[in-house]
Amino acid sequence: MGRMPPPAATSSEEEEEAAVAGDVVVAAVGAPDDDAAADDQEGEEQKKRRGRRKRKKKRRKAPSEEEVAALRSVLRWARRGEVRDEEADDGQLPAATGRRPRVAVELHAHSACSDGSLSPSALVQRAHRNGVKVLALTDHDTMAGVPEAIESAEQCSIRIIPGVEISAVYSPSDGVGAEEPVHILAYYGPLGPAKPQELDRFLGSIRDGRYTRAKEMLLKLRRLDMPMELEDVCTIAGNGVAPGRLHVARAMVEAGYVENTRQAFNRFLYDGGPAYATGSEPTGESVVQLVCRTGGVSVLAHPWALKNPVAVIKEFKAAGLHGVEVYRSDGKLSGLSDMADTYGLLKLGGSDYHGRDDRDEPDVGSVDLPVLAVSKFLDVAQPIWHGATKEIMPNMTETVPGLNGSTELSSGKDFCNLCLFSPGLEVTEASEVEVLITEFADIALSEIGPQDT
Repeated sequence: MGRMPPPAATSSEEEEEAAVAGDVVVAAVGAPDDDAAADDQEGEEQKKRRGRRKRKKKRRKAPSEEEVAALRSVLRWARRGEVRDEEADDGQLPAATGRRPRVAVELHAHSACSDGSLSPSALVQRAHRNGVKVLALTDHDTMAGVPEAIESAEQCSIRIIPGVEISAVYSPSDGVGAEEPVHILAYYGPLGPAKPQELDRFLGSIRDGRYTRAKEMLLKLRRLDMPMELEDVCTIAGNGVAPGRLHVARAMVEAGYVENTRQAFNRFLYDGGPAYATGSEPTGESVVQLVCRTGGVSVLAHPWALKNPVAVIKEFKAAGLHGVEVYRSDGKLSGLSDMADTYGLLKLGGSDYHGRDDRDEPDVGSVDLPVLAVSKFLDVAQPIWHGATKEIMPNMTETVPGLNGSTELSSGKDFCNLCLFSPGLEVTEASEVEVLITEFADIALSEIGPQDT
């Protein structure tokens, strides 16, 4: 994936650049033999520029009531209800500082369970050091690292969103244009996906196709006089990890065919490159439908890399797509943001952190995601996650401690019934029941883990 140019300058930036350009023009037309006058004029212009900068700082807009309220709501969720009404960010209202309210939320990161370099626990620790409050682990076509991430997150009070980035392919419905690879991010609630067996079979098929794909890439590299063995690639990938392009790239580095993984991608492994190959990826529409069916929120990953993002977004929206990545470490992409507004999609984003040997790769937590974007994400996600939790818990068979140590519950259904049918429980307390169920799900998932998908 190539680098994109930085986002367009804001209006205030454009005004300042125009003002500076104007100053340069004025200085250039001064009399060349009147150095003193030119110096005086330059001094006056510098004063004017400093005055403009001060005025701009004074005009900085304070956060709106909606933003402050959203910040409190997001922090309560991120910290599991620990934030009081009078708190915002670490006890300081953003309105007092004049800064736009932000919560460090990382919605796109990979571990060594797919093609990242850090273990899930090491990724969580790095996110914690970077100030991340919420981390979605979104490994490629597997959720095997989620239990480890949750266990590690308990030590540093980070909320983990169980996620996965699912490989797919887009085929134009009108038959015009070529197929291209796409990736769908799926975000699940505390207990993970509903219908985990169905998701496990689906992802397992994709992972099996990765081995076939790796063989095809190695065959093409052999024809290019770069022979390597599949066993070497699988060793680099790690035990039980389906090999991907990055693992092939690392094998190329170890064999001395390229200097680094970036060179491997730029010369040979890029989409459509001389050593590129496809696997057995499903259609993007079927992936979106599966995510919806299993109680997840579906988001189109890095749409700026697509040849025709408009057509892809339009067709995936019809299949049930919830959102699209718009925010990156270098800012918001206005064209994609407008497209998301057009189709009524959530505007999200993440670093896509892998921990590669690439100095230009954004660090985990580097995307400045607005708190209103996170709040809107939760508005959509929480009803979906609660519905999935209710579907999962009646089928759980693990024995869990009873409330106050007085009884034992033989299944999640017993817990639901105890909450929903307790004497004196008013209808107005339904939201509190949802909190209890979600908190129970947090505990259950951290103790028993999701299905190894």
